[in-house]
Amino acid sequence: MNSPPLPRLAVTMGDPAGVGPELCLRLLAAAEAGEFTDCLPVVFGSIAVLERVADRLGLPRRFPLVAEPAAATAAAVYDVCGDGLEAIKPGLVSPAAGEAAYQYCDRAIAAALAGSVAGIVTAPLNKEALQAAGHHYPGHTELFAERLAAERSCMMQYADDIACSFVTTHVGYAEVPGLLSPARIGEVLDLTDAALRRIRGRAPRLLVCGLNPHAGEHSLFGGGEEERLIAPAVAAAVARGIDATGPVPGDTAFTPRARREYDGVVCMYHDQGHIPVKMIAFDRAVNITLGLPVPRTSVDHGTAFDIAWQGLADPGSLFAAVRLPARLAGLAVKAP
Repeated sequence: MNSPPLPRLAVTMGDPAGVGPELCLRLLAAAEAGEFTDCLPVVFGSIAVLERVADRLGLPRRFPLVAEPAAATAAAVYDVCGDGLEAIKPGLVSPAAGEAAYQYCDRAIAAALAGSVAGIVTAPLNKEALQAAGHHYPGHTELFAERLAAERSCMMQYADDIACSFVTTHVGYAEVPGLLSPARIGEVLDLTDAALRRIRGRAPRLLVCGLNPHAGEHSLFGGGEEERLIAPAVAAAVARGIDATGPVPGDTAFTPRARREYDGVVCMYHDQGHIPVKMIAFDRAVNITLGLPVPRTSVDHGTAFDIAWQGLADPGSLFAAVRLPARLAGLAVKAP
């Protein structure tokens, strides 16, 4: 009996001037060596850039090319933005690189909507370059949420030993309080609960951070966000059947004991969760956009311009991001 075909995953190359190209080269080599047995990675990138980086690093130029993503029967490259990237230099912000990174995502989204790929994995893009190219998104999460018409979405940083989701992400600290509401916090609790049920295979226990030091200390610090916004959202989630506790101080949410007792932490702002995730699982964590109609994962690090094209980038996070969508099958539906 023939085995069913492996699902194809679109892997966008990210900013060509960053570490994305070399990570994709490592991925293609690992796939050729048989390290990925449950999917076919298809790199949406620029063959000319991949060849330049391969030559610089002394890596093989074995890049099976496909004219269309649906034609891939093994790990391969789908050439996007093949022209106009000759002037790209490693470690430098440029509109051309930002445009290329956008186009990789655009083609991957089109392929996912057409059913040619089962999910999308993204290497890092540079937000300044993306803006310079005229695409005014704070990052991948917002781009994919808009283009895939997600009614509600959020970012999750996931590793087996730490998972954080975020009520707000790429905004300044002064903007965070105005973006919090019981409804938005409730959305993130719903999405997080659904995701971790799928990944862990059971109902998760969630811990919810406060916004202010000491979770506000009964409104002594901040504007009472814990009492007015966060606590009501947690109570409503509990009434819906979600096992959630909080708000708790952010500085106690990630102790070893807390990470043993809880499956995930809902954070109010970007650094509240990103700092502990990167301290604990920098090379293993995966960025997931929850609430999309197709699974989308990403590395949990940036473009690392300081080491781009030097062969120093660790592919561990990208490999984990490629492996995770198989566990996310069925997650691409709206949370109840």
